[in-house]
Amino acid sequence: MSKPVAVVTGASRGLGFLLARELARQGHDLVICARSADGLAAARDDLERAGAQVHPVTADLSVREEAEGVVTTAVDHYGRLDVLVNNAGIIQVGPATSMVPQDFADALGVIFWGAAYPILTALPVMRRQGGGRIVTITSIGGKLPAPHLLPYTAAKFAAVGLSEGLRVELGKHGISVTTAVPGLMRTGSPRNAAFKGDRTAEHRWFTLGDSIPLLSIDAQRAARKIVGAALRGRPEVIVTPAAKVAVRLHGLAPGLSTRIAAAVDRLLPRTDDSSSPIPGHAVRPSPGWFRALTGLTQSAARRYHQYDDNTPPGRQTAHSA
Repeated sequence: MSKPVAVVTGASRGLGFLLARELARQGHDLVICARSADGLAAARDDLERAGAQVHPVTADLSVREEAEGVVTTAVDHYGRLDVLVNNAGIIQVGPATSMVPQDFADALGVIFWGAAYPILTALPVMRRQGGGRIVTITSIGGKLPAPHLLPYTAAKFAAVGLSEGLRVELGKHGISVTTAVPGLMRTGSPRNAAFKGDRTAEHRWFTLGDSIPLLSIDAQRAARKIVGAALRGRPEVIVTPAAKVAVRLHGLAPGLSTRIAAAVDRLLPRTDDSSSPIPGHAVRPSPGWFRALTGLTQSAARRYHQYDDNTPPGRQTAHSA
């Protein structure tokens, strides 16, 4: 009997790489995709050393033909598709007044269409097989507004709607749909997130939040939780206690949670320069105290291939919140 097959998008580094590794541990053959061929090669080598069967596909998921090609390649190579994990994303950090229309187009292109295109291509395959599993990595930022992440938040809200709507319609076809809602995770993503406005100050608050143990979760634990929920067919998995509290508060008292978010916004940098974003690794060097406080994130970046993918700024695959 052939092994089940999983496609994982945005799998060259960070959470996507860890989701692929966990699915391989659960007995799946893999198709992994990302924009960077070099990043994919490093991820594939690491996964194959752990015993996984891996087929890499370089693709820009915001381009319909390339996104559809990832799914068709999986079916052509393995003859089936059992699990589709939509993980590709980008993070642009800065005040709303620093963002331009292209920032929103980029976020929606990768986060929303980068999930919708593969899903729509996978549905006929899964229906013919009599079932399958779809999991979309959204974010706490897709459930309630997050300051200084507006393009990301808008795109994640769209991804939540897509995933929850699919859940309503696909059960009758034997296809389960899981909406994964991570909170802060230590994936090392600040190195490759895109920063605008006061780039140094934005990079510091974002990276510090990503590094606090009580607020953020180890990305390996997050990957295990998400894969476990997806394989059990759960409708939703919210990762981290803080995210669960925030989602429930926003559901019960949206006015209060929005006021809290607005208060946080007033504490964040106010420079609204709308020039081109730069990646975190290009932000000027940080002082020693900052490096000491963010050691967990730096360690995660080294372990989860954040140094292996040189995608241009503004087009990164990254998940942190």
